[in-house]
Amino acid sequence: MFPKLFKGQLLRLAAAEAADQAVFASWSQDDEYMRLLDDDPVRPVSAAFFSSFTESKADSYYFHLRTLAEDQLIGFVVLFNLKWSNQTAQLAIGIGQPEFRGKGYGRDALRLILNYAFTELNLNRVSLSVLSYNTQAIKAYERVGFIREGAQRKAIQRNGTFYDLVMYGILREEWATEQAT
Repeated sequence: MFPKLFKGQLLRLAAAEAADQAVFASWSQDDEYMRLLDDDPVRPVSAAFFSSFTESKADSYYFHLRTLAEDQLIGFVVLFNLKWSNQTAQLAIGIGQPEFRGKGYGRDALRLILNYAFTELNLNRVSLSVLSYNTQAIKAYERVGFIREGAQRKAIQRNGTFYDLVMYGILREEWATEQAT
């Protein structure tokens, strides 16, 4: 009757579990992952640090990503900064398990969260920002229909080099067109 919201081809959107915090803490020690994920200074953190990030709030919907094959935790996806009156949200995603990067799991998660955003939450626009050197993520965003909207030039400094922070967005009608093809 209704399309599936939480299950994709490779993974599912899942609620956070207390045991997941230790896995996220281990990912915080992966400097490559942390430098692709965010522009904040990289530092390892404890499992307790992640307890406040795992709950959805009125302006965010947070999910863990678990594989269908073995129910393994591999990452997260979140819609945050929801503006209900404008029907907009921002998106963040991370694939923490290295062996699952570049194998379609991120794209599957993006399709799931966009379906959730546009059909369940009735949003009209989802946006995100990405570090210009994160080419793998950029390819995944573009493959699911995100459009490059601009960049904050030389906004991020890593090891003495400045990089752009690139802005992407997708509208409900663009997403619907992608689904029809």
